[in-house]
Amino acid sequence: QVQLVESGGGLVQAGGSLRLSCAASGRTFSSYAMGWFRQAPGKEREFVAFISWSGGSTYYADSVKGRFTISRDSAKNTVYLQMNSLKPEDTAVYYCAASPSLATSSHPAKWGQGTQVTVSS
Repeated sequence: QVQLVESGGGLVQAGGSLRLSCAASGRTFSSYAMGWFRQAPGKEREFVAFISWSGGSTYYADSVKGRFTISRDSAKNTVYLQMNSLKPEDTAVYYCAASPSLATSSHPAKWGQGTQVTVSS
């Protein structure tokens, strides 16, 4: 079983940067694809980025491509989301997610509790 705890959210001005972290517990962390979703007020939860279990493959939503970078440190059981050039429309609760494979990343098996990111204009 994998349990996920996010951190690193906060308030930042437009154009600024934040780094989210997701600490995972459980011996099977290294076998899971990991990623991030977000949900803005009044909107559905949407895919942001995912990374394969090996770290060799990454996928991004078009809206964040070129601005966000996902990475993982298997030694620390942690996944990161580096967010640069933030825009007000990036404001949302960001959720860490785990999936048995990239193929099933649109429907993760595990979710974290979420961390708020607010970008002011």
